[in-house]
Amino acid sequence: MRNGGRIAAAIDVLTDVLNRHQPVKSAARDWGKRARYAGSKDRAWVSGLVLDALRKRNSIAHAMGDDSPRGLILGALAHAWGWNIRQIDDAMDEDHAPSKLTLEERERLVMAPDPVAPPHVQGDFPEWMAPMMARVFAEEAVVEAQAMAVRADVDLRVNTLKVDAEKASQPLRSAKAEESPLLVNAFHIPARDPSEREASLESIPAYSKGWVEVQDAGSQIAAAAANAQAGEQVLDYCAGGGGKTLAIAAQMQGKGQIFAYDIDGRRLSALIPRLKRSGAHNVQLVHPSEPTQLVDLTGQMDLVFVDAPCTGTGTWRRRPDAKWRLKEKQLEKRMQEQEEILAAASAFVKPGGRLLYATCSFLMEEDEDRVAGFLATHPDFAEEDAAEAAIASGLLTEEGAAAVKRYRGPTGSVRLTPRRAGTDGFFFAVLRKAS
Repeated sequence: MRNGGRIAAAIDVLTDVLNRHQPVKSAARDWGKRARYAGSKDRAWVSGLVLDALRKRNSIAHAMGDDSPRGLILGALAHAWGWNIRQIDDAMDEDHAPSKLTLEERERLVMAPDPVAPPHVQGDFPEWMAPMMARVFAEEAVVEAQAMAVRADVDLRVNTLKVDAEKASQPLRSAKAEESPLLVNAFHIPARDPSEREASLESIPAYSKGWVEVQDAGSQIAAAAANAQAGEQVLDYCAGGGGKTLAIAAQMQGKGQIFAYDIDGRRLSALIPRLKRSGAHNVQLVHPSEPTQLVDLTGQMDLVFVDAPCTGTGTWRRRPDAKWRLKEKQLEKRMQEQEEILAAASAFVKPGGRLLYATCSFLMEEDEDRVAGFLATHPDFAEEDAAEAAIASGLLTEEGAAAVKRYRGPTGSVRLTPRRAGTDGFFFAVLRKAS
């Protein structure tokens, strides 16, 4: 496909996303089925442009004076991809391209960003979230949000149950992986040019062998704060796909037991092939269809890890469409769920054990507020220094240790963001039960 046809396709895909409320992956997949002539590079190009248009939706719409799919896609070419007018004109002259630029579009495409636009425009976040952004980031709300509106690196955790970082690095060179500045057993693949197709991780032998797992660095640091010891009894209460289950298994060197539970049995089942690939033999799946199996763990766990369901604001770089689907009622629902989950999970912690609460959200309403609410109703728990817990694991580099110390809150919890640490937005707190 030539660029003109790709631009037209991106407008079609974005129309489905905005008008039919489809996730980008679903809308792009539907377009790909209709456009059998499109190759993998074409599909990557179209999806990349749509995602970048969504990442900067507010600022592009403001610059273009148009929030239609066409306005957003054209604006993304100029304001996200850096195309000049000549490049856009040339593409619009091609076969299968959208109609040529109007005079107003041409003027808008060359205008400089508005330095006095409201924060939600400059930072590309929903307007109703402005007070929450200001609460957590104060005068840095805009620059923090802008860092969430760019493409994210791909982070990889070395599975030390099978291999060390040095050995794992050799086959990762083909994917241009670099050592993580934050973690000793991790790599990252820098974000590609938005118009280029990313290499498939499944094609890398190190991945198929179980030597590495895809896991954001922020998630890895949260798992490090568990500081799980060989021989401990651990419950991953909201295991989901099992990323943190596997990270903790590696910390424990295959010794002790990890119970992975999730209310969604389908998500839990997806962990089975990952377990086989990882070589983690000390993990037991606790299926929601067998509640007695979970009840038997009451008061027995050295560590209960709660990666709570949340709004996912910390993942906006990877899922920009979710940013615009988020509503206040959804936040309220998540906050209630988090309260209930924390209370339920705490019952499994033994005296002297610890409860680790984490979210991939940067909102204080889902983070500090939920921890404070839990502690107010559970006086037998006390908050500890989560930064020191992560450092004690031995999994952080000097730079990683400095980062968690720098972004440790007054009560001991840690919040990482793309701007602060180059990770997804992640919050974690360690709560100790009295002996």
